[in-house]
Amino acid sequence: MNSPEIAVARWRLRVRGIVQGVGFRPFVHHLAESMALAGWVRNDAAGVLIEIQGAATLLLPFIARLKNEAPRLACIDDVAHENVAVDPVADGGFSIVLSEHAGSLTTMIGVDSAVCDDCLNEMLTPGDRRYRYPFINCTHCGPRYTLVRQLPYDRVATSMAKFSQCPACLSEYRAKENRRYHAEPNACPACGPQLQLWDMHKTSIAGDPIAEAVNALQRGAIVAMKGLGGFHLVCDARNRQAVKTLRQRKARDEKPFAVMMLNSVSARQWCMVSDQEDELLNGIARPIVLLDKKESVNDILPDIAPGMNTLGVMLPYTPMHYLLFHEALGRPTSLAWLRQAHDMLLVMTSANPGGEPLVVDNDEAILRLHHIADLWLVHDRDIVSRCDDSVTRAPEEKPKENTVKRPQFFRRARGYAPQAIRLNCAENAPTILATGAFFKNTVCITRGDEAFLSPHIGSLDNAATRHALCAMVEHFMQLLAVTPQAVVHDRHPDFYSTHAAAVWAERFSAPLIAVSHHHAHIAAVMAEHHLDDAVLGLAFDGVGLGDDGEAWGGELLRVDQTACARLGHLAPLYLAGGDRAAREPWRMAASVLAQTLSSEDAPNAITTHFAAEKAAPTVATLLMRAKSGKVRHTPRTTGMGRMFDAAAAALNICSHMRFEGQAAMQLEGLAHRYLRRHDTLPVKPLYRIDGNLLDIKPLLAALFDIDDAEYGAALFHGTLIAATIEWAAQAAKQERLARIVCGGGCFMNALLAQGVHDGLTHRGFNVYQAQAAPANDGGLSLGQAWIGLHALRNGSQFII
Repeated sequence: MNSPEIAVARWRLRVRGIVQGVGFRPFVHHLAESMALAGWVRNDAAGVLIEIQGAATLLLPFIARLKNEAPRLACIDDVAHENVAVDPVADGGFSIVLSEHAGSLTTMIGVDSAVCDDCLNEMLTPGDRRYRYPFINCTHCGPRYTLVRQLPYDRVATSMAKFSQCPACLSEYRAKENRRYHAEPNACPACGPQLQLWDMHKTSIAGDPIAEAVNALQRGAIVAMKGLGGFHLVCDARNRQAVKTLRQRKARDEKPFAVMMLNSVSARQWCMVSDQEDELLNGIARPIVLLDKKESVNDILPDIAPGMNTLGVMLPYTPMHYLLFHEALGRPTSLAWLRQAHDMLLVMTSANPGGEPLVVDNDEAILRLHHIADLWLVHDRDIVSRCDDSVTRAPEEKPKENTVKRPQFFRRARGYAPQAIRLNCAENAPTILATGAFFKNTVCITRGDEAFLSPHIGSLDNAATRHALCAMVEHFMQLLAVTPQAVVHDRHPDFYSTHAAAVWAERFSAPLIAVSHHHAHIAAVMAEHHLDDAVLGLAFDGVGLGDDGEAWGGELLRVDQTACARLGHLAPLYLAGGDRAAREPWRMAASVLAQTLSSEDAPNAITTHFAAEKAAPTVATLLMRAKSGKVRHTPRTTGMGRMFDAAAAALNICSHMRFEGQAAMQLEGLAHRYLRRHDTLPVKPLYRIDGNLLDIKPLLAALFDIDDAEYGAALFHGTLIAATIEWAAQAAKQERLARIVCGGGCFMNALLAQGVHDGLTHRGFNVYQAQAAPANDGGLSLGQAWIGLHALRNGSQFII
């Protein structure tokens, strides 16, 4: 009896997502061969195209395994299939064919990722041909975004193009069984990038560059080290003089430094590390993670993060990082040291002098860092796209309702950008360019139903950062192969991002859309959570231009796509001295005294409480004139950030800020310390709700009489949270809205974000907060782009 004939079919599969530069084609090849299927796979402008032929009963299981067993760096969005004619001469073989560059580009490159265990083991094994080679990589790890110039992702389109593979590397690249099969950055000491240690004259220091760099660090030197997306300034974190020298040279008096530690075991010697924090520290993105300090840290490392309750910690993520620790330990041959605690701590801070963009080029590093660094650890692999370290807080052990388990971003960059954020819109939606805000600038470009948020660019107060903004937009447009059909900007007329947006709009004959700052904050959260219906928005930040021309930042909004109505706001405080008040919290506290005391008592109270401030009498005069209706030089603000500043100064925590957000961060840190010894935050009825106006001046005034700063900080947080919950709940009921969205930089405060979420959820509301993008201005361009999409769809070309 003859066996039944097996039905044969051939399918064409279109795979979309992050599927280039992540070892996806070799994975498909191995999977097809293991299932005895014939066909081919290739990269193209839309992602990856596969033709697969074999027993018809195996094709659906092949797709299932394609999704479930994909490489660790791959992110599959969709797999579509169609029947095609069976190839009668298919011999059962499967091949990787040359990339196809034609067609509309709809794919995207993957993110840079930490060195994998296999590469790490090779690099640390004596006798291996890549022993101690700092550029080891494979399809499962290493640089991607920072070295690619255009898509599809092939070696010729990267900064590795100038390095021709030697016979041994080429053999690996072509070997189907090898994990470097079609690994585009593949290299070794014989054919790949090389490391050098330079002095300020670009003279190479004799000896092993890693060994000499470690010796210099141990002597207290500052080393500028070229990494994946830019240079770091590195010094021994336990050497107080080295840290002080770095602060002095970089003009960074008190802003916290991030510290690199070998592993989680080492981190636990200095910080509290939860399971979620451990997972984030060791993930493939390897961001800086904010961890709660142990009590001893401030005594041993007093100059790393002064006044903060957290320490920014990251683990090694490049081979070069691991080699620094390997060298410091005397080059052990066993791998056990990787899992043991190590006492070497390295300050790793961005090499961005004067707040300018991150240094990426070797010659540029000498030019811009000659007054800071002592030595330069450089290499000859070009950085195509600058990309700073991401800064995160780990997700909660029990994620909030309406959330997924994601870190909270303070800065979204290396390891995450430019991974797309999926939008709830059509795949053929128009392309929007959004140019972001003034501080913490990012740009966002949409392509179909995807939003691509750029890595952190910086504050647009200098020419170099403005140039970086323009370069980022040009690079993104080239990488995504798109031109904008609308350009969106913040409505502030003086921002550079506003001026640049006008230039791009004219260049592409695209409509120019102005969007309110706080509307965009709420829209950013709506975009990632796919909220298309009306919501109540709580927009809390330091400052943004309001519809009335004043400084807003404590806003109660009704947002319905392109429509944004101001329902209420915080009772305003005067900005004595204008923008200077945003840098000197004592001026905000003085405004509290002026507005809560009588005109007879306030001036004396201000000059007495702030006797150390030479400008106190002048400020008192300004405030009294403002109070009497003469408002010259004294604008008003509803900004929640300024309320935090006033609280910090009233409690004598911070009167002058050395970096943005310092007062609020120190205030939050003290409240966290209070909670370590108490179960809950104290709450007192020190606020008034008059319609939709929330007045917390009674709370701020009460802080002047509190000597215990920890208790005062806790009382401020507890009462503010209670007031916000009551205020928002009342407005939501009036507006018949069940969804409340929280946006703006003040929601980076963990106590505020958690407290408001839990309180409003308990009252039956659905509460949404930022996760895929930072809540601060770093996520603003996402909201702008989302509004732009709806504006075009609704036929509106500008937002009032």
